[in-house]
Amino acid sequence: MKYDSPIVVMGLMGSGKSSVARLLAAALDRSLRDSDPDLAARYGGRTAAETFVLEGADVLHERESRHLREALAQTPPPVIAAAASVIDNPADRTALGPALVVWLDAPASVLAERMRSGEHRPHFEPDLEAMLTTQRAHRGPLFAEVADLTFDVSATTPEEVVAEVIRSLDEVIRSLEQSTRHDD
Repeated sequence: MKYDSPIVVMGLMGSGKSSVARLLAAALDRSLRDSDPDLAARYGGRTAAETFVLEGADVLHERESRHLREALAQTPPPVIAAAASVIDNPADRTALGPALVVWLDAPASVLAERMRSGEHRPHFEPDLEAMLTTQRAHRGPLFAEVADLTFDVSATTPEEVVAEVIRSLDEVIRSLEQSTRHDD
């Protein structure tokens, strides 16, 4: 038996979604759908930061939502690095139902430091730590609502996250196999 659902890696900007999703896709021999490069390829090479400046947050978030839904519908199921904004959309949270959702969490100070190293991320406010503190307070309960696995990435490397996700998948598969045997 094989775990055959999408795996969605979520978290605020700077949490390491792309790194974890890339490693996880390689380890599971799955395709990778990553919001930032996928949207840049679709929309003329623009980064999320450029889309935010040129077209606004609403356009950016609508595109990120569309990306998630398209990726969730893909077969075979991919590993998806989803934009943080999708968690704000109740329909997107519902669409995550059949997926294994991995939430990468960290204190706002850690995320802000990581964001300073990447200009592809939109800075919605000049004070990154304050922005991320606000986002974390609002989005944290929403991520917790949909997350199957949660990791503090200030204390866990991407490789450790991937190893734990794979271990968890193995447990799910064993549990499904046992319940199938008991049903026979």
